[in-house]
Amino acid sequence: MSESRLKIFTGNSNRPLAEAICSSIGEPLGEATVTSFPDGESCIKINENVRGHDVFIIQSTCPPTNHNLVELLIMIDAARRASAQRITAVLPFYGYARQDRKDQPRVPITAKLVANLLVAAGANRILTMDLHSQQIQGFFDIPVDHLYASPVFFEHFANMKRENLVVCSPDVGGMKMAAAYADALGAGLALVAKKRTSATKVEAINVVGEVAGCDVLLVDDITETAGTITAAAKILREHGARSIRAAVSHCILNDVAVDRLKGGPIDELVTTNSTPVDTHGLPIKVLSIAPLLGKAIQRINSNESVTGLFRVKGF
Repeated sequence: MSESRLKIFTGNSNRPLAEAICSSIGEPLGEATVTSFPDGESCIKINENVRGHDVFIIQSTCPPTNHNLVELLIMIDAARRASAQRITAVLPFYGYARQDRKDQPRVPITAKLVANLLVAAGANRILTMDLHSQQIQGFFDIPVDHLYASPVFFEHFANMKRENLVVCSPDVGGMKMAAAYADALGAGLALVAKKRTSATKVEAINVVGEVAGCDVLLVDDITETAGTITAAAKILREHGARSIRAAVSHCILNDVAVDRLKGGPIDELVTTNSTPVDTHGLPIKVLSIAPLLGKAIQRINSNESVTGLFRVKGF
């Protein structure tokens, strides 16, 4: 497939990221009308020919999640009906990823439902980043390219002093990610044991590992209420941590999160632009994943391997 057949479009969830991706690879952002009718229904029209083209539709399914998801589904359907040769749904952030199993009676597995909807709409391929659960890739019967934001974080933290650096997971589920960061940065490893008391409240119970007098880097894939990372930061302070930074792939801060972060338990929060981020005047550093996603789009378009994108310079 020729690279000249590439077409990139975006919905309204994160247009600045889509523009940055196109800029990084020297491709124009396709023209599409993405608005709403007076009754709230999405109104979509692709304003250029896509017949026989390799189409990429960039859309993070972040809040308003349902609206952005439906917008993406309709854009995929529009491209399919316009005879696109291949349609890749690019989801820098995959909403509903935390609903990936039946952990209670009579609850849905919404992450699987979303996968079914994307395929039913006409997606031939998925490009996403830092899924909350890697098994979500298995929910699809189409190819899934799952990238990681870690190379972007590694390059950012490359100059961090490592003598007393400890990478910490704020919960048991994130230990694999924390171990990968610790190996790459040559740092120690720690774990905060937590107990979730509600959807918005988390209680940190204990710290496994030595953090006294150390610079701690908390790593997590997503934060919304900041309950997990702030609870972890507080108990790490109690155990003598000298400084605390957090690296979070997807940062979706609501009012509760802003109030918690204003309490100051975290010295700096480093995240990506996978979703729009309002810093609210807080010490939040936003790193761009546009070049990484741009390279992935180019490689998929030219039928090359994306494995090389997992390699990190200097490590």
